Parts: sequence; structure tokens; C-alpha cells
Amino acid sequence: MGGTLADGAPERIALEEIAIKKETELILSEPKTIGAKHILVMHKDSERRPATVTRTKAEAKARAEEALAKVRAGADFDKIVIELSDEPGAAERGGDLGVFEKKVMVKAFSDTAFKLKIGEVSDLVETPFGYHVIKRTN
Repeated sequence: MGGTLADGAPERIALEEIAIKKETELILSEPKTIGAKHILVMHKDSERRPATVTRTKAEAKARAEEALAKVRAGADFDKIVIELSDEPGAAERGGDLGVFEKKVMVKAFSDTAFKLKIGEVSDLVETPFGYHVIKRTN
């Protein structure tokens, strides 16, 4: 009947080492920097929101889903930025964030952006700033 905790330790340690190795390989395979554009839809509780943004969180999510649907249907990303993004200056830049390191952006944004392939568009990403649709550019 049963055994001690130590009986299963070698197997458990081996599995943990395999998991650590896979995670390390994934981190090392990620680029140091990427380029991305984004559409940001803010709500009244978003950090750094302009005073003109008064929509609820639910309204912001619906607007971001609309943006994502348009992009996925083939609409020009830059035009959707102009039409729906709340980020100050986004329209002039086409939502372009330039090239950045992973640690520069908030975790949820970076984790998603760095997993995208060039040209790929993310699902909605929620951060303290609102809802993002991210397109990796390089």
C-alpha cells in the first residue's frame, strides 16, 4: 500500500526539469524586439484615458470586437485605427508602436504580441488601458 513521498520524487523532478527546459527554450526562441501596431479602445476606468472617453467597459469591449471583426474581414488596419482607436496620436501613426522590447509593454500586451507571427492579428487583449487589437509588423 502506497509509499513515501520520496518514492515518486525522481519521476516528479524529471517532469519538472522537462517543463523548465521547454519554458526556457520558448523564451530563448522569442525575438528580443518586435514591431507592432494596435487599436486601443478605452473606457471610463482606463488608465491615461482622455477626458472625452466616457463609455462603459462593456461598450468599450463591444467597440473593440467591432474593430477586430472589421480587420479580420479584410479592412485596412490603419483605417480602423483612425475610425475606432482612442489612443492619442494613434491616427497620425496608424497605431504604430515602433519596435520595442517585451519588458517595455504591460505583461498581457507583450505576452500576446510576442507570440504573434509577422502580419498576424491578435484576439482582444485587455490591459489597464482598455482593449487592444494587436498586429505584429516585424
